[in-house]
This record gives sequence, C-alpha cells and structure tokens, in this order.
Amino acid sequence: QPFIVKSLGTCTYGINFICAAQTQHDFTVCGSSVANECSVHMCAANIGISHPDIVVETNTLSSVPPPDITYTLSIPDRTISSGLLSALQLEAIIYACQQHEVILQNGQRAGFLIGDGAGVGKGRTVAGIILENFLKGRKRALWFSVSNDLKYDAERDLKDINAPDIPVFALNKIKYGDTATSEGVLFATYSALIGESQAGGQHRTRLKQILDWCKPSFDGVIVFDECHKAKNATSTKMGKAVLDLQSKLPRARVVYASATGASEPKNMIYMSRLGIWGQGTPFKAFDDFLHAIEKRGVGAMEIVAMDMKVSGMYIARQLSFSGVSFRIEEITLDEQFKLVYNKAARLWAEALELFTRAADTLGLASRKSLWGQFWSSHQRFFKYLCIAGKVRRLVELAHTEMQHGKCIVIGLQSTGEARTREVLDENDGHLDRFVSAAEGVFQSLVQKHFPTQKPKGEKSAASKRKRKPRGRTSKFPKHCVEVGGVIKISDDSDSDSDEIDSDSNSSPDSLQDSDDVIFVNHINGPAVMLCVFSAKLEELKLRLLGRIAELGKELPLNTLDELIDRFGGPEKVSEMTGRKGRVVRRPDGSVRYETRAEQGMNIDHVNIREKERFMTGEKLIAIISEAASSGISLQADKRVQNRRRRVHMTLELPWSADRAIQQFGRTHRSNQVTAPEYIFLISELAGERRFASIVAKRLESLGALTHGDRRATESRDLSQYNFENKYGTKALDKITKAILGYIDNKVPPPKGYPGGDIMFFRDMKKGMIDVGIFCKEPRLGLNTEKDCTITKFLNRILGLEVYQQNSLFQYFTDNFEYLINKDKKEGKYDMGILDLAPGNDEIHEETQEKFLTPGNPQEGQVILYKISVDRGMNWKEACSKAEKLTGDYEGFYLSNKLRGSQPCVLLAEQGRGRNLILYKPNIGKQAHPENLDNLLLRYYKVTPDEAKDFWESQFDFSFTNCTHANW
Repeated sequence: QPFIVKSLGTCTYGINFICAAQTQHDFTVCGSSVANECSVHMCAANIGISHPDIVVETNTLSSVPPPDITYTLSIPDRTISSGLLSALQLEAIIYACQQHEVILQNGQRAGFLIGDGAGVGKGRTVAGIILENFLKGRKRALWFSVSNDLKYDAERDLKDINAPDIPVFALNKIKYGDTATSEGVLFATYSALIGESQAGGQHRTRLKQILDWCKPSFDGVIVFDECHKAKNATSTKMGKAVLDLQSKLPRARVVYASATGASEPKNMIYMSRLGIWGQGTPFKAFDDFLHAIEKRGVGAMEIVAMDMKVSGMYIARQLSFSGVSFRIEEITLDEQFKLVYNKAARLWAEALELFTRAADTLGLASRKSLWGQFWSSHQRFFKYLCIAGKVRRLVELAHTEMQHGKCIVIGLQSTGEARTREVLDENDGHLDRFVSAAEGVFQSLVQKHFPTQKPKGEKSAASKRKRKPRGRTSKFPKHCVEVGGVIKISDDSDSDSDEIDSDSNSSPDSLQDSDDVIFVNHINGPAVMLCVFSAKLEELKLRLLGRIAELGKELPLNTLDELIDRFGGPEKVSEMTGRKGRVVRRPDGSVRYETRAEQGMNIDHVNIREKERFMTGEKLIAIISEAASSGISLQADKRVQNRRRRVHMTLELPWSADRAIQQFGRTHRSNQVTAPEYIFLISELAGERRFASIVAKRLESLGALTHGDRRATESRDLSQYNFENKYGTKALDKITKAILGYIDNKVPPPKGYPGGDIMFFRDMKKGMIDVGIFCKEPRLGLNTEKDCTITKFLNRILGLEVYQQNSLFQYFTDNFEYLINKDKKEGKYDMGILDLAPGNDEIHEETQEKFLTPGNPQEGQVILYKISVDRGMNWKEACSKAEKLTGDYEGFYLSNKLRGSQPCVLLAEQGRGRNLILYKPNIGKQAHPENLDNLLLRYYKVTPDEAKDFWESQFDFSFTNCTHANW
C-alpha cells in the first residue's frame, strides 16, 4: 500500500504540517508490528568516559541528528578523564553552552532545555554548566528549584564534579535588601521569587534583591530546575516573576531542566528563551504556538521535539529499563471487604442527600466551597479504602520476596497523618488505638462542613420575601396550623409544597419530612429572624456522625501504621515520609503515639538517617511517600552494603505514566548492581487494571520485561488506553446521555447485568445521582454536572457499589473502544509519528517533492515522499526460518476455519514461557506473541509441503489486496 509521509528534516514546528495519509488497509486493520519506542542513545561528543548504564532516547528523537559541535570546553581534563562527568553529561553541557552563544531575533540570549529522565544525572549536568561558566569568568549563577532541601543536593553535585570552591547560598537565609554575597550560586525556590517584606517601613521584594545582585549586564547562568512543577505562568504571581526575571536579564544564559518539559506543550510556557514563539518566529505569542500544536494532535509535539534537537536547543535521554522486570498482581477482594465497601458507598449517597437538604433548608446562595470540600473528602475516603484492601496481600508477597534474598521498597502517595493528629488533639495528646484514616476523612467533613447555620454575610431564608403559592387564596397551605409564627405541617398533609415557587438555591419547602417546621414572618409585625433550622440540622448532623462511627468499626486502619505493625514495627522498617509521628505497638502489646524525630534531629535528617539504615542493610523494608521521595536514591548501588535486588511494590499508581516513571526512578538509577523488580498491586475495582496497563506499556517501551505468564499478552493489548483525550470525553458524553434516555446508543450495555438492560440504566441513573455526576437543575430537570471531566468521572465512580462501578466502567470503555474503531475505519484516527518499517520490511520510494520554508530562522525545508511498504514474508524466507526451528510446537500451522476458500497459514517460533512468536505471509512478524493454548484451539500443525501452496497464495493475494477481503 502506498503512504504519504513527512520528512523529518528541519521543519518549522508543524506549520503546513503534513500528516501521514493512510489508506483503510494499513496499520489500522492489518495490524502492523510497530517496533520498540526507544533506541540506545549514541553520544555526539567524542569525549569523556561512557555513562555507567544504558541510556535510551525515543525512536523519533534518535532519527534526527543534533547539530555539529563548535564549542570548546574549559572543564579540566582531570574531571573528564576521571569520569566525574560521563560522556552523556558532557554532551548536554557542550550543547547547552553552544546554544548560549546564539542571540535570538528579539535581542535575548537563547536558552537550552534538558529533558533527561530520573537517574540520568541532571544535577551533575547542571553543576557542570555552572562550573564551565565559572571557569570562563562568569562567577555568579542562579539556581531555582522546588524545595529548599535540594540546596544540599546542589552542593553535593558541585563537590562530586570537583568544584567544591563554588559556594552555594540559600536565598531564604539572606536578609531582604542584603546583596553582600559575592561570587557563587544563589539557590532559591520558585515560591521565594514572590517573597516581599515591609520591615523598617521599606517595601522590599526578593525579585528586586536578585536583580540587584545580578546587575543588568548579568550574563551568567540561570537554572530553572523542575520548571514544570512551578505554577501557571500567565495567571500567577510566581509564573509572572519567572518570565519577568528572564526579560529583565536578556543576556543571562538560561537552562530549563524538566523530565516532562517537551511531552506536554503547556509545560513549555516558561521557556521564552527557546525562540519558538515571539518576535521573528512564525508564532507571535505562546498561545498561538499552543493552539497550533494541540490542534494537530499527537505527532505535532514529537515534530517540535525533533526540531528542537536538530536546532541544538534540546536533549532528552532516559535510563533504559532493560533488566527491570514487572508484573501486575491482581488482588481479589474478599466478600467481607465488598460488604464494607458497599455500606460505605450507600452512606456517602445518604450524606450527599443530607448535605443538599441542609443547604436548601438554609438557602445557601454560594455552595462552591461546600461541594469542593465534600467531593475532595469523597475521593480521599475511597482512595484510602482501595489501598487498605491490598495490605494483606502486600505483606504476604513481601515476606516471600525477602525469603528469596531480596529487599522491599513500598511506594505510597499519602500517609494519613492529618487524621492521626486530629484524634490526638481530641484525646489531649493520648492515643491507645490505631486510627482509621478513611473514617477520619468522613468524620472531619461532617464536623467541619455540614451546614447547620448561615455563613456570616448571607441573608437567611426566613428574611427573604415569602412568595404566595400560585392559585391559592388562603395565606397558608391546607392542613397547616399557625402557632406564633410557626407553621406546622401535619402528618396527612398532601405534598403540595412543590408548588411553592422558590429559587434554585433556597427551597426550604423541599424538606418533605412530616414533622418539618417552617418559620415565616408575621404579616403585621416587624420581621423576626428566628434561627430555626439549626436545632433540626444539628440533630441530622449528630445522626450522621453516629452512622459514621458505626461504619468506622468495620473500616480498615491507617495503611501506613498497619503496614509497619505487620512488618514488626519501626525497628524493621525504614520510613521515609513527611509525617512527624506515628502510632506503634509496644512490646507489651499496648498501642501508643510516638514522635519520629530522634534526639537532636529534625524530620529531614530522620529521613536521611532512615535511608542510610536501609542502604547499609540494617533494615530491609523501606516505605517512601511521594512527599519525601524527591531526590532520594534507593537503588542497589555498587557503593553501598545492601546490594540485594530491590522489589518495588506500588499500592497506589498515579494516573499519569510520566509520574509513575518518576516514582520508579527512586529504585532504578545509574551505577546499580541489579535492576529492580516492580510489582503493581491492583484490585478488581473499576479502572485500576487499565491504569496499571498504561504504566506497564510505558515501562515496556523503555526496555523492561514482563514476566512470562499468560497475562503478559493481555496487559499489552490493554495498554493503549489513556482515557484523558477526546475519545474519553466523547464516550463520557455518550454514556451520560444514554443513561438519561436522551439518545439511543449503538453500544449495548454490558451483558449479564442482573435484571437486564432496563435495570442497568435504572441502577446507573440512581448511582450517578448518588455520586453527584447527575444533579437536579430547575427547569432542566436531571442533567450532567457542568464540568464533569474524565478525571472527575473516574474519581467519582469509586463511590458506587463494587458491582455497579465495574459495570458502569465496562460500559464506558465499550463506548471508548467503539469510537476509536469507528475513527480508524474512517481513516480519522491520529496515530502520531509511525515507524513504517519496524522489522525487515522493504520500503520503495515512488516520488518526492521539495518545499522550502522562507523566513524560518533555521532556513529549513520539507520533503514530501510518496512510498510503498512491503511488510510481507515470502515462502523462501519462511522456509529458511522454519529449517532452524526444532521445538515441539514450532513450525507451520493451518487454521481449523476456512477464510473464503482456504485456511489461514502461519509459522510459529518459541517465545518466552508458553508464548509463541508468529509470522504470517501478509504481515511478516506479528506484533504480539500468542499463547500456545489459544493457538491450539484455532490451528493445527502441518508439514512445510502442506503449508507451501497456501502461503504462496496468501502472499501474492495480500500484495495488492487486504487479506480481510477473503473473509
């Protein structure tokens, strides 16, 4: 089949961007085997000792060369020859310094972006750039990062490359207005940039202090480390300060360092010095650039990254994951846990109803903050519950792995400390039991945020003008008695209260209980404001707290405390988290709260001490939280005593593959004896399996190995799913409209739902009301929440009962797949940049046309090729491969079913475990291995002579036709 492809020379950021034109028969139906997404990185600079570990870059980046090197380094030979900076790090230093020689059209000096992943040694690279400039006479530098603690890392990196003479000053330790510090590195956090002081009647700012220290002619280095973690540059003071600093020091040598810098275009907003937008470029402003890239889909960002590399402003390498293995451990939830989970889901639905009734009763006009608190607590509660369901299995697995001579690292996102401290405060500093974080979240929400009275500044419902009921002549509805300004509605009242006109935010009449009390003002007297509902609502609040306490007896305990307890207490576990204290079991069996701080140490030093205990082998289990894991290295380093293989278990996976890879960067780094093993613990709750498989796919593309079990192929098949895209949004829109009955959906509900399709739609409608995805709106009736995003949907459905959430998620993914397949059939699916010849395929050039791009600073050109790809395998090639195969199950097979007038033919070669690698006449090597048992169900083994005619016939037929034409 002919394809039109784009040349990847020095094109101009996707202007007149030509997408790969695909016919219906190419990858989408016949299933091309796309190669690994990464290639081993080859250094362009022939200098220095090679990096201690294999480093890779994406196939798209490796397909374009960096510019020629013209810069001469000043870093001393002894630093290079002793390997303090590897060839890889020197390459980045050379290209950064070379780019800094360029002056952009707006008069500012060009900047450089280092996009290296965790473990490659970004810190040393940055230190090397500072040293190079120091030796060139530029003795001052600015280094911005996300935390003050990283100042020690900056000092360590400079010391490691033999530059201990360059001092590092922390900005937060220097008084405002003091610019006495002379040469060296000024280290500051992004938040320090917006610091200000009014001391002594003078208004001083940190930004002015920095500018005074630098002087306007400053041409030293400014490093923006982890720049994607700073806040939005257009809407926040911090972001504006970062851009301001760059514009006020036009000659500064700017270095941006971010592992996800060029993977998400919105993260590039700070990078004004790259010269991609602004004066003299095709894009006037960043927004124009962002719009152009986002409009063009997946491949556009890859084109930008490639062009940046070609232009010498970007470098991005990642540590290879070869040698790393990973597996997905599925945990079946026991019936007891499911019962507790379902009880909790029902109680949250009830709480939602009570919160709504209370807000209506009080007539709250502004509810944004109330619902913000409610839904964030809802999300945290079910997150804690999901994690707790995996603890028992994790402990079993950890003990098994330790018996095999390995050590354990457990990754957690949160510690649940806030709840423990609340209980501690309630009991005057005494604690004699383990605390449930989930129960604490729910209790805290009700105690602090259940509406029982009006916030100050809001008028009460009672002082609003009472509207007359329509079509009534009497003052009050029937069956009501007025007693001193109180209307009591009797038991036999027919519920005509709905007819009372009330605005959407305040409907005191919506309380339908037979003993509800409604206060009105006397018609002839002055307006009397009576705080009525408070007592009634206080009672509801106490009732709800009672129900939570009842549920709390069955809820699981705080995960972190329970894990440490099950592993034998703090003496056995290195805890590296941000929490200040913990609940522990004493040798006599009693439980008490103790502080983590050891004598004379603050919490940061405790974490460093705990890390040392783990690395020396004194403790063999480490638990790290996201808050404390920044910069901590726990790999099986050749320089430490504890060289056991690390088994990194994740209780809770972040939804972004990038963030997960960052988390795994703690145990997989340079200079290690053995690569770690990852275990993803996932429960059967909706969605967890899919998210694990997205991360699994990403690891696979970086060279990691799956365990050779039957699930290996399944995890690969599932891993194309990333729901946060246009197909996810469309699928969500379709299912909500179908459940509300607004449209007839072509995708049927999941089969086997108790009660059939009617019951499925009824249950889902009720369920989505219970989790706030559907809400009642005046005049419109039931409708979807205004800003219901995919993330919100996936968070909220955790609040449904187990079976319901799994069914709803299944319905969502069925719709998601349907939309993707539809676009694939219609040729609208954007697959980004594709490798057309991943195997031994032959490519034939048909025609080529050249397009010049005048006005582009790089004076580039775009070449349009029209090519044809032959990815089939002829009989001669198949025969020579078959002659080398000797295994019992290796050789030629024919299918039991006929396709048209003949069976399908294939050649099988033994793969890993019980998986076989397949070759077919029409596509050559198949992308995914096939399980032996699955193959034997559909195919039977034959001799080469029996297979020959079918092979040749199918090879010839598929040269001009799609094989599916035979079906």
